[in-house]
Amino acid sequence: MSISKARITAIGSYVPEKRLTNHRLEELVETNDEWIVQRTGIKERRIAADNEFTSDISIKAVENLKERYGKSLDDVDMIIVCTMTPDFKTPSVSALVQAKLGIRNTGAIDLNAACSGFAYGLHMANGLITAGLNKKILVIGAETFSKILDYSDRSTCILFGDGGGAVLVEFDEEKPSFIASHMGTNGELANNLYCTDLSTQMFGNELAVNGFVNQNGREVYKWAVNTVPKGMNALMEKAQFETEQVDWFVPHSANLRIIESICSRNGLPLERTIYSLEYYGNTSAASIPLSLDKGLQEGKIKPDDKLLLYGFGGGLTHAGMLINWSI
Repeated sequence: MSISKARITAIGSYVPEKRLTNHRLEELVETNDEWIVQRTGIKERRIAADNEFTSDISIKAVENLKERYGKSLDDVDMIIVCTMTPDFKTPSVSALVQAKLGIRNTGAIDLNAACSGFAYGLHMANGLITAGLNKKILVIGAETFSKILDYSDRSTCILFGDGGGAVLVEFDEEKPSFIASHMGTNGELANNLYCTDLSTQMFGNELAVNGFVNQNGREVYKWAVNTVPKGMNALMEKAQFETEQVDWFVPHSANLRIIESICSRNGLPLERTIYSLEYYGNTSAASIPLSLDKGLQEGKIKPDDKLLLYGFGGGLTHAGMLINWSI
């Protein structure tokens, strides 16, 4: 367990207006509402407009943060955008956010750890501030997954949605947020969840689907329900915490059945779990900040609550952290 000097001081979120319900999906692919809810827990998801991209969603999430907390962003010295659906290969989403918000003196970097992205972004922000390299960092998780989905493939198009969340992390050695973190990677399983770009081969084999997200749901499920509970145990051991001390578990909102299995294996009641998938779907790097904001606005998360965040997905990567909620 390391000594942190970083505190989460504000949060904001945004989801596009357009709703894609399960009943609407019935008109697009061979599926039905009952089948989707039974297997995933998802009822609807938000879809970005044709001219709305990840940078737009990121900016609106930050504007929401600013409006709610009255925070000045003029002295932000690093912007980290966690996404696997950037507007461009370059410039980065973070550079576009810097330009739109008019922040004068800041670093800007995009981080792609897919569904683990936001947890990785928080880990990096904590490290940079604790090391004394930065003082005030915006960490954003945002995605426009609808733009890389094949809406004739029912195994993927029923799962994913668009949205974004942002937090402000500031130097504070008196009341830091970060208690402990844990992460890991199983890159040898990467072919079970991919979206091609410059290369259409992996490990010397031609990939079956080009240009769209492709997922072997069965294999990803098996990996997640075996890997995440072990990672959670390692994190708790590092923090010298017991499960009973965790007020809220906030996992990546991939699939309710995965979350239920993880909770069952780790003795965490589903009632102490906050997820955003029911009405937003799987929003990849945006799912944890959207869940956090949902829990906050529903009056569940209170100051000094201990939260266990855990992201997992493409890579295959996973990352978790135990934080003290201090907003």
